[in-house]
Amino acid sequence: MSNLLFSVFPNENFVDIGLYQYGWEQCEPSHSFGPAARNHYIFHYVISGTGTLMADDSSGNTIKYQVKSGQGFMLFPNQINTYIADQNLPWEYTWIEFDGLRAKEIVSTAGLSPDHPVYHAGSKDLRNEMMNEMLYIARHPGSSCESPFHIIGHLYLFLDYFMRSAATVRMKHSGKIRDFYIKEALSYIEQNFQNNITIEDIASFCGLNRSYFGKIFHDSIGKSPQEFLITYRMTKAAELLKLTSLSIADIGNAVGYPNQLHFSRAFKNTYGTSPRSWRNENKLEPDM
Repeated sequence: MSNLLFSVFPNENFVDIGLYQYGWEQCEPSHSFGPAARNHYIFHYVISGTGTLMADDSSGNTIKYQVKSGQGFMLFPNQINTYIADQNLPWEYTWIEFDGLRAKEIVSTAGLSPDHPVYHAGSKDLRNEMMNEMLYIARHPGSSCESPFHIIGHLYLFLDYFMRSAATVRMKHSGKIRDFYIKEALSYIEQNFQNNITIEDIASFCGLNRSYFGKIFHDSIGKSPQEFLITYRMTKAAELLKLTSLSIADIGNAVGYPNQLHFSRAFKNTYGTSPRSWRNENKLEPDM
């Protein structure tokens, strides 16, 4: 079985929403496309695996995003972007290229823009219906004897599921879109604080560029993402100092500071004293 399906829609007489090309691919490890700019909107939905999208935001800065199964990404007209399959778990995706008078409105309603190109689903059922429509279109033979309205009808069904499944639509209606992103960010920090993560990593996980992510995080939490990450790590370090007999170096390493000097400096900036002095004053003695 071929690992690639690709078709070009022959009819360009649809003005509101037109279909240009569509397909499906099981990518080889590290398979890449770009850098390139497209003339229309192209939406990729990741069925399995993972990969990296590098796309220019509205200010022309190239932002890197990690996109995994169950998510998707939008390529915008005249936007320069590159996307690369993971080396160990390359993605399988299906895609649709479309445009028209209502295309921008549809994409905007789904909450996607050059600054927020990563699709998150708020409903698993609607997401699966969207994927099924995309795969139906991708696998359609494109018979010249069949009315083009058949495939255009499925394109409209795809767009309906796309808009309704997008997490941002649900969050906008409830006024909690920022809460959704902050929850994602906090979950990522809780699970990865001990690793060498950056603010770009957290923003990428949320599908946002760093500038926008930093703004909504500070507005919601009252600290910058960097300040919060340091505080979170130091809180965990204080717990370990108080409850364990691990060495200062081991504790620093456990909270993401392999360099003991850097850890001690960060701890003192937070608590006003060195890790050793803080432990001497706060360590719990075992019950006799």
